[in-house]
Amino acid sequence: MDHAGDAYRTDLMTITRFVLNEQSRHPESRGDFTILLSHIVLGCKFVCSCVNKAGLAKLIGLAGETNVQGEEQKKLDVLSNEVFVKALVSSGRTSILVSEEDEEATFVESAKRGKYCVVFDPLDGSSNIDCGVSIGTIFGIYMIKHANDPTLEDVLQPGKNMLAAGYCMYGSSCTLVLSTGCGVNGFTLDPSLGEFILTHPDIKIPKKGKIYSVNEGNAKNWDGPTAKYVEKCKFPKDGSSSKSLRYIGSMVADVHRTLLYGGVFLYPADKKSPSGKLRVLYEVFPMSFLMEQAGGQAFTGKQRALDLIPTKIHERSPIFLGSYDDVEEIKALYAAEEDKK
Repeated sequence: MDHAGDAYRTDLMTITRFVLNEQSRHPESRGDFTILLSHIVLGCKFVCSCVNKAGLAKLIGLAGETNVQGEEQKKLDVLSNEVFVKALVSSGRTSILVSEEDEEATFVESAKRGKYCVVFDPLDGSSNIDCGVSIGTIFGIYMIKHANDPTLEDVLQPGKNMLAAGYCMYGSSCTLVLSTGCGVNGFTLDPSLGEFILTHPDIKIPKKGKIYSVNEGNAKNWDGPTAKYVEKCKFPKDGSSSKSLRYIGSMVADVHRTLLYGGVFLYPADKKSPSGKLRVLYEVFPMSFLMEQAGGQAFTGKQRALDLIPTKIHERSPIFLGSYDDVEEIKALYAAEEDKK
């Protein structure tokens, strides 16, 4: 990319312009989806600003409460959740909201209802705030089935039914990665303009990568296929080079790197967490949606991740996602294990 040339570009593709261009391809569109996305973008800008001055504003530290997952809430978690709930309700385009921080789903009052459900993790990786590691917001959007009487069934849909998914990473730069079902595009916030500018058009994950990303501290509790795959990454028997281990511990940052450079991100089930640790609706589904749209795969150890049908809003699942060929290797190991039984 010609950064010197970019400094003088005047024809910038902002995220608003990009989404409006997409909207123009659908003559029947009334702009509801565009309005909803603009409110999500506003929420991301607000949280980015808060993250950048968290230390100064004394937002770092615990709010003194515990969320539904039993994790201690950071002050910034609580603030981010409020920001997104208010932004989404005020858009007038949502009926149901599911947040990692709230035990129950939020049903929007009928006067402000729209035709979309939004599932989101307002501040993923927040345990890393104190040490300055990249954190982020993850979101997914569904269309409701019951226009006049929204129910939990409207969000307990398989991930393949999502209309759009994305994440916003707050790190050395603020990057928003989005898919509306027609590929994946990345936008970077220009602080001087206050606008997200298209910087990573049509992201495609490499077919095979050189990096694997997993918490090896859990290795003693892994199942056979996961242990075999990681062993294969470190000690390949076909003469190829070993894969490099890169693990940040913030899902947004780890998946972002995997998306751009290739490889595989693993959060398997283990003896301590037989159902996995990551939440299906607002972590597994949006990231799996993005991976598939970028040409990769997402697998649970039993099936395609986007085919899962959740039964609870905070349900968990194992996940293996990343480059197509790397996930194929994992699928083959699980198939071989199944054949033994």
